[in-house]
Amino acid sequence: MTNGDKLRELVLDVFLLNPSEFRFDLTRNDIVTWDSLGVVSLAVGVHETFGYHMTPEEAVSVHGVGELIALLRSKGIDVGPA
Repeated sequence: MTNGDKLRELVLDVFLLNPSEFRFDLTRNDIVTWDSLGVVSLAVGVHETFGYHMTPEEAVSVHGVGELIALLRSKGIDVGPA
């Protein structure tokens, strides 16, 4: 499984989405369950999946899948589309 696949599965699991709903351009505005609990769950999931511990500031500053990809890439974790 690629890191992109892992990211997709993480987003689907954390935000309780159907696979057909996933897009790399999803934002908080697109996902009803992207609330404060979702932010915490996403941060925990990132740590468990990729071994990177997001700071609280990073976790609340991520407003979409694309921003999450950019953050992870900035930490040396290659995920998502080029």
